[in-house]
Amino acid sequence: MKIGIINVTGYAGVELARLLYQHPQVELASITGRSAAGQSLSEVFPHLAGIDLTIKAELGDVELAFSAMPHKESAKEVIPLLEKGVRVVDISADFRLKDAPEYQSWYGFSHPTPQLLKEAAYGLPELHRAQIASARLVANPGCYPTGAILALAPAVKAKLIKADVVIDSKSGVSGAGRTLSLPTHYSEANEDTAAYALEGHRHLPEITQELKLLNPQASLSVTFVPHLVPMTRGILTTCYAPLASGKKEKELKELYRDFYKDAPFVRVADAPPHTKQTWGSNMCLVYPTVDQRTGRLVVISAIDNLVKGAAGQAIQNMNLMLGLPETTGLEALPVYP
Repeated sequence: MKIGIINVTGYAGVELARLLYQHPQVELASITGRSAAGQSLSEVFPHLAGIDLTIKAELGDVELAFSAMPHKESAKEVIPLLEKGVRVVDISADFRLKDAPEYQSWYGFSHPTPQLLKEAAYGLPELHRAQIASARLVANPGCYPTGAILALAPAVKAKLIKADVVIDSKSGVSGAGRTLSLPTHYSEANEDTAAYALEGHRHLPEITQELKLLNPQASLSVTFVPHLVPMTRGILTTCYAPLASGKKEKELKELYRDFYKDAPFVRVADAPPHTKQTWGSNMCLVYPTVDQRTGRLVVISAIDNLVKGAAGQAIQNMNLMLGLPETTGLEALPVYP
């Protein structure tokens, strides 16, 4: 199976190339990156010297493509591919939301093909495995939503929590991408932690969309506050919600383990997880507990934002689309320290 990557020069794109190189069932056949067209991949990324490919301006003939373009730009690349019969995993936000007007509100553009929003499978395998397997277009989730939804899904599905949900997430600077910006310069980000997007982060509608699908009768009120922390990779998310009924911690953990018993990349941890425990892997570590004093659910999740939060999850989706075991090419353990 010949695979292509559109925009290999971004962090998600280059991580896709690294992971696909060791995939036993597919061939990375074509890569694009307009700013580096004509250069070999190893010139731009010396750590990928083993991949003998030249970066092109346009994608060649492939059977499945990953689009790692920014939002708004990605849809322009995806639509012609679908028309040619190429299956696509889109890493941007362009097909994640089901309600077209939300794109104007949160991303500042009118969606060019609203009809595709209903068709696109939301690429969180732990929730939509069957839909992904039969899809021609998969919308890879955002990094923040991946950690938050996986942390809350079992509790929301079981109707364990009341409406008021708080999600606090802390991300490394690679989540901002490779484009230069003042807040992610070393001297700005180092030894500094800051909250941002308090007026509403564009990943919020994605989070609420998926949580409401788990329990359509619930009228969830979600507060989401992201933070930038001085590390390269990783997202640590802490979620808080009042419990609807008394639940012991042991029962809660059993519920979570049962919910994720068939999810190879979600592990219910025995202790609060660290981001470094997922570094370089496609694993999401989840730790649910109960604050007995306040009657509040507290759930912590940790992921590598470039793997389970982007490229690794995209390959997990590709595996399902191709009828392969979803773990294929993604078995590597985390890097430590």
